[in-house]
Amino acid sequence: MELRELRAFVAVVEEGGLSAAARRLHVSQPALSQTVSGLERQVGVRLLVRGSTGVHATEAGTALLGEARAVLARHDQALRVMAGYAGPGSGALRIGIPLELPAGLLDPALAELAVAHPDTRVQVRHLSTAEQLEALRAGELDVGLLRERPSGPEFDALLVVREKLGVLLAAEQAAELAGPDGIALDALGALQWVGFPRSDSPAWYDALTAILRGHGLDLGPEAPQGQALIADVKLAAVVSGRTFALAPPGWQQLLPDHVTWSPLVGHPLVRRTWAVWPADSRRRDLGRFIAALDRSAAGRPRPRTEWAPGGR
Repeated sequence: MELRELRAFVAVVEEGGLSAAARRLHVSQPALSQTVSGLERQVGVRLLVRGSTGVHATEAGTALLGEARAVLARHDQALRVMAGYAGPGSGALRIGIPLELPAGLLDPALAELAVAHPDTRVQVRHLSTAEQLEALRAGELDVGLLRERPSGPEFDALLVVREKLGVLLAAEQAAELAGPDGIALDALGALQWVGFPRSDSPAWYDALTAILRGHGLDLGPEAPQGQALIADVKLAAVVSGRTFALAPPGWQQLLPDHVTWSPLVGHPLVRRTWAVWPADSRRRDLGRFIAALDRSAAGRPRPRTEWAPGGR
């Protein structure tokens, strides 16, 4: 049994249903259902039953619930103990990043961190927003760069990037649709959006698709879970002339001659990236990194004093 499976099971029992547990864990309901079903296959017994008032644990599930809570508590306690030995500013700083992070955001912050805390090793993991949240809760990340801000007191967050998304289109098509201020979102109604799976970032997906639908766009089927919306996927789809993809200005990928990027009239789609970290963290190296990241995003000079996560 894996920790993520135990956390999923505990969440379903505590929330009394898959939908509420999926929202709590920031994963899709089908993915959560598969995780719990896999856990039941591993232990060889039924753990949950559905009733008129929601999902409840069976007798075996109740027994596992106590054990799972104990395992998770011991795991979290072990991480806290080890963090104490690592000290407030040493060891590895584990950072999660999403696709399409703006160029020049991380480099100045990491350079400042290296000078201020030379003993800190940086470990970067490429993960979706949902995966980063799961890793933060499991103590496997120290800070993540997420496309949505988690609610509740568990985490602190700082907005570091706002990007006005534009559209990638086949060059001939863009020439037909573009006006003096770019392309109107409503003009893309005959095309299909090349999107990412909702499970990657549920809140951002819902906000984005609500705006697209509000402009009369037919989004078609949702992208399959696990499909990473990398640059090559976007470009290959757009070349056909029947689809469009979204991308920020200054997209790092070199565009072929038959694909072009255009701004959207009125900038209706703004993608935000948040730095998110545990609210109870007192690591000085994390504080320095967050402050440097904030300055890097705003283009402000480096100050003489040092900021600590607990000093909000």
